[in-house]
Amino acid sequence: MISVAIPVQRDSTMPRKKTKSLVREISPDRRYNSVQVQRLINRVMLSGKKQLAERLVYGGMEKAAKKLKVDNPLEVFEQAYKNIQPHMETRSRRVGGANYQIPFEVKGQRQNHLTTMWFVQAARAHKGVSMEDRIAQELIDAYNNQGTAVKKREDTHKMAEANRAFAHFARG
Repeated sequence: MISVAIPVQRDSTMPRKKTKSLVREISPDRRYNSVQVQRLINRVMLSGKKQLAERLVYGGMEKAAKKLKVDNPLEVFEQAYKNIQPHMETRSRRVGGANYQIPFEVKGQRQNHLTTMWFVQAARAHKGVSMEDRIAQELIDAYNNQGTAVKKREDTHKMAEANRAFAHFARG
């Protein structure tokens, strides 16, 4: 029997990490010309109803700005998002038969993704009021460094801080 080495062809369609080519370009929203607002609209949208999502997000931003007595709703949105953004997170890694939570710095697209996800989850968790009011309330809370999304960020930071001893296991 003769063995023949067959070259293994790797499937280049799905890399393990997001590469520049896989990142979709999102056009800015209509009203504020902000890519971050557009990401929020896309995340709030259910069943392809984009106009409804836009109405909810814009309405929530305006209500929040009115309640906080700020002229520009985009300022409220940006400050709220800044207060939610995580800087550290933990990732599980198996080392020598044990799983360790290793702290990593969060940057770029992952930071934006986590911020948007936490914000929408926190807004959806408020029951009994309209989504517009939930978005407004969560924006107000995040603007004032309070609320569920900010708590999620603080818990993530605490977890990373508590596991700082395992930082040397991180890959370079």
